[in-house]
Amino acid sequence: MSDRRASDGFWQRLFGVGEERIGSFVGEILSSPQVAEALGKALSGAARTKGTVDRNMQVLLSTLNVPSRQDLAQLTAKVEALQGSLVNLNIKLDRLLAANAAQQGATSPAGVREVRRRPVRRGTPGPRR
Repeated sequence: MSDRRASDGFWQRLFGVGEERIGSFVGEILSSPQVAEALGKALSGAARTKGTVDRNMQVLLSTLNVPSRQDLAQLTAKVEALQGSLVNLNIKLDRLLAANAAQQGATSPAGVREVRRRPVRRGTPGPRR
């Protein structure tokens, strides 16, 4: 049992020393202006490459007539705006019908139509029933 504790302590010390050495080595390397410049160039090149890949993917999807995430997001926003407009129109129509029924002297709004609203489905469509 004591052998195991001793070996665990040894590995922890060894790991701690290795961590310190690696940390100081990385610090020395990153303090060098040449390394910092090369790292900056590599990161800016990676950003340019990502932009090029994104543009090429957009062209490919467009050529294949496949909507991109941005296209789907724009379409979803338009559908939600239309749903909001329809709800507002339904509310206004209900108010007009209720006012019309009240003007005609009806005690209960028998002429008011019942509006059934379908629940709004968000996300990816599920299996069709």
